[in-house]
Amino acid sequence: MLSRETANSTRIITQNQMFYPISLDEIKLKVEKRNGRRNGGYNGYRGQPASLKEYQLTKIEKIENEFKEKIIKVDGDIPVKLPVNDRDRFLFISYDQSALTHGLHKYPAKFFPELPRWLIRRYSKEGDLILDPFLGSGTTNVEALLLRRDSVGIDVDPFSRMLAKVKVTPLKEGELKESQRRLLRAVTIFDPAKVFLRDIPYFPYRDNWFNREIILELSYIRKMIAKLDCSEDTREFFSICLSSVIRSVSNADDNCTRTVIREKLNKKVSPSDALRKFAEAILINVPKMIEFSKRCPRDIKVFLPDDMDARKITFEPETFDLAVTSPPYANAVDYPRTHQLEMYWLGLATGSLTPLKKKHVGTESVSSEDYKKLHKIGINEADRVIAKIFQSDPRRAYIVFKYLRDMRENLSEVHRVLKKGGRYTVVVGNNKIRGEVFENWKYIMEIAKVTGFKVENYFASEIIKHFIKVPREERINTDWILVLKK
Repeated sequence: MLSRETANSTRIITQNQMFYPISLDEIKLKVEKRNGRRNGGYNGYRGQPASLKEYQLTKIEKIENEFKEKIIKVDGDIPVKLPVNDRDRFLFISYDQSALTHGLHKYPAKFFPELPRWLIRRYSKEGDLILDPFLGSGTTNVEALLLRRDSVGIDVDPFSRMLAKVKVTPLKEGELKESQRRLLRAVTIFDPAKVFLRDIPYFPYRDNWFNREIILELSYIRKMIAKLDCSEDTREFFSICLSSVIRSVSNADDNCTRTVIREKLNKKVSPSDALRKFAEAILINVPKMIEFSKRCPRDIKVFLPDDMDARKITFEPETFDLAVTSPPYANAVDYPRTHQLEMYWLGLATGSLTPLKKKHVGTESVSSEDYKKLHKIGINEADRVIAKIFQSDPRRAYIVFKYLRDMRENLSEVHRVLKKGGRYTVVVGNNKIRGEVFENWKYIMEIAKVTGFKVENYFASEIIKHFIKVPREERINTDWILVLKK
């Protein structure tokens, strides 16, 4: 056990610890093989075609899904003028999920880049101002930047804001390469004797989540990043690279949205794994950041405010030309709990995450006083389902009611800050709660009408997979895209 009370200058005793030397050559070979398999004959990001050859790589065909429903399969970049009718169902095949900075870090239920790219192209022009009120991992803002649109991204979650900031901030190639060289050398000459107690973050259940060897390795890497002679932006980039491996070297189940320890862990964590995986991460991500930085226009701005909420947007009326987002689903993903280990190691949290959880739309952190009675949102179909859930689980019934109430506040705010004729494109799916299908998209669409939006279009996008699995009974198979016009 590593004691919080021990003097900061105390050196960690490592007599009983095991550390294995790592081979940088082996790691580089592994990364090269991985990149070769991933590319599969496809050379990089498709987001900025140089000419009308743009759609020669796009294949469109009609197929059937497992329920015999007609599906329009779009393989490649989505044509701007793709014909879309209400209730059409699409299967978009993505090639850019890990291109440029999109793949720096896993994030549950995130956009695939082709979708916001298409919506931004379809409903805005260069020089417009784009809003994403539920920032998430920053996919919308990365695409808006590359498409020469200024943008704003709002999120109550500090991890989300830090990740998005790194993904939209171009860096100097020379500084990146020199910092990478120093860090690669550092991990190959790892010396646990250089790790002091003051270097090791304290947080709840730390010694349950991580093996002692891994704690020392992560602390060492964190210390080496802090000592880099570079800009703060470059240091944050390497911190996100470190964050990207934390869950995989923890004792948490990698395939669960909630950070939990299983009795039988579905992986083996060995000494030196953190060093090895971090080396892999920076070998993979530095070239991606260099390529992104070359493509990134320097005159386009991205603003990620620290203290703004999607339910209270502090911009003047009629500021934005377009809003593009994928909001949380009711009761589907507990984002603070999903990223709690990363936040602790990044210094974004130290104790209980409950105050942060309560800020999130779709939160499960509610008071027992709130769900003593049945609440109604005013949408008949939604209220019927909420009442059925209330019979077996009043708490869940209140959670989904509050979700719709929060989304009503968001819709009202986005309507206020959009210019006349502007659109709010919302990508949202359904989930099951206590056996009841909760059709988020349908209820949000009805609330949007009451808020003042006109529903211009709505259609479905089949989901192939997410980075992290949702429990079977809550699994979401289809997203719905709502095009709401002011």
